[in-house]
Amino acid sequence: MRNLTATLCLTIVVLLFSPTEGWSADFQKGLDAANSGDFATALREWKPLAEQGHADAQFNLGVMYENGLGVPQDNKTTVKWYRLAAEQGHVAAQYNLGLMYYNGRGVPQDNKTAVKWYRLAAEQGDVNAQYNLGQMYRKGEGIPQDNKTAVKWYRLSAEQGDADAQTILGEMYRKGHGVLQDNVYAHMWGNLGASNGNENGGKLRDFVAKEMTPADISTALELARECVKKNYKGC
Repeated sequence: MRNLTATLCLTIVVLLFSPTEGWSADFQKGLDAANSGDFATALREWKPLAEQGHADAQFNLGVMYENGLGVPQDNKTTVKWYRLAAEQGHVAAQYNLGLMYYNGRGVPQDNKTAVKWYRLAAEQGDVNAQYNLGQMYRKGEGIPQDNKTAVKWYRLSAEQGDADAQTILGEMYRKGHGVLQDNVYAHMWGNLGASNGNENGGKLRDFVAKEMTPADISTALELARECVKKNYKGC
């Protein structure tokens, strides 16, 4: 099962070097430069836009400072730009700012504030924020422990095809944490997690299968097939 710290380390950077509607010609110049590895030009194009309140430019400057792309690596400056973008509702900036607080990078470590930013990103549909918010609720980090709410966020992430969320949702069904104990759904979600690349999903599926009847296993397999057809929604 993916633990929260590893998740955050592995997903600390969310790049947004791709076009969206309404970007100015200057932003596009910066985008083209960044995509070709010319971060000095990207900085020259994006910094004035960021200073004028352009959320995407602010976010991308945060990414550059976090990773030392064309600038010295600087976590405090990273947080500055992520915060400016996040306060404008920029979902990836909200998520990354939550990670910075969780890991204590550029700011004092603060789980409560990490939860705040994860929640804002999760409510906008960010799959990683939904998963991490589920972890925070399950572990009681920065917020009172609450398995039912953890299941809510794991399910939203699982419905977007996140293999880790699918697997841990299966575990919640196996243990009856936040949901009624149900090996059929534990098998189904473990199977889905395995099919999407989580090795522990397969282990969960095989473990609960030992406690199930052939009829229950058949039901779980059919539910998994139907869930895939529904793109994991309403399973």
